[in-house]
Amino acid sequence: MKKNDIKYMSLSLDLAKKGINTCMPNPRVGCVIVKDDKIIGQGWHNQTGQSHAEVMALNDAGENAVNSTVYITLEPCTHTGNTPPCVNALIEAKVKKVFFAMNDPNPKVFGNSKELLQSSGIEVENGLLENESKEINLGFLKRMNKGVPFIRTKIAASLDGRTALKNGKSQWITSEESRKDVQKYRARSCGILTSISTILADNPSLNVRLNDFKNEHQPKRIILDSNLRIVGDENILKLPGEKYIYSLKKDHNESQIRNIIRTTKEIEGRVSLLDVIKDLGVEEMNEILIEAGSILNGAFLKQNLIDEIVLYLAPCFLGDKARGIFDLPILHEMSEKYNFKINDIDQIGPDIKVILRKIENV
Repeated sequence: MKKNDIKYMSLSLDLAKKGINTCMPNPRVGCVIVKDDKIIGQGWHNQTGQSHAEVMALNDAGENAVNSTVYITLEPCTHTGNTPPCVNALIEAKVKKVFFAMNDPNPKVFGNSKELLQSSGIEVENGLLENESKEINLGFLKRMNKGVPFIRTKIAASLDGRTALKNGKSQWITSEESRKDVQKYRARSCGILTSISTILADNPSLNVRLNDFKNEHQPKRIILDSNLRIVGDENILKLPGEKYIYSLKKDHNESQIRNIIRTTKEIEGRVSLLDVIKDLGVEEMNEILIEAGSILNGAFLKQNLIDEIVLYLAPCFLGDKARGIFDLPILHEMSEKYNFKINDIDQIGPDIKVILRKIENV
């Protein structure tokens, strides 16, 4: 393996990120084609139903792709979906060698392409920058391996771990820079999940507010409303994007409130969170962002359903009477604590951003 191999795969990863907000439920994939140490083709998967990264790059390279080296962030597909198999396109283009960063966790593909390519005389190496490729496809990996989405929660808090005053006021604890940073997590998510309590208290929109973001890519809004307390004129229902309402009840008095999904299993009078995320997996959602209060966050944490916590800490203190991050039962032993690992720490404006990951995640 040469230094340039890492360079070209890194470029492929950068291309893959171009589809980070738009290609769901498919994985984020980039491809670079090189010949005589020059890039002759490149592409990325932008949207479901459109060409995959390999086909875009091969079209870019044209006939010059013969005897070239191809760098792909994911194992090329071997089955027919919305588009033909990419492995066939690589064979027909008569490329010389293929690098791919990681195996495709989709059981229809996993491990098949290497044998097909090699049987056609194409050299294959896999595993180059594998961890980096997995990082941008955490949700796709989780859904393929476990059948459920990658669950991320966003929390804004003071340095003493408080999310709102005792009276419920919380605008604004963190800075404008942190609030802008949250938009990228909304944009990359298949759905934003919240509780009816948050809807009734704050009337949020929970949409992506980026200048170049198209409404057709707005994430689905998922509301947990066990007793159908939603009224019908809330902001979250008025804006573009699909809405799912999970409830223990079937019908609402207001006919405009649709997409009510009745769950039969309840826990302490509320919809089963596990049943909800299983259903979201069936709906092919890769990443879910929770934006809610301490009760729902605490419920997810207690059931070990949170994969990542994005915690924005403002340089202020609200005191021990203010509301906390997670509503949890009293712990009596240190062995009962909820453990995460620190994945990253950064400064966003005046705030500190800490990314915490579940230990032994995907």
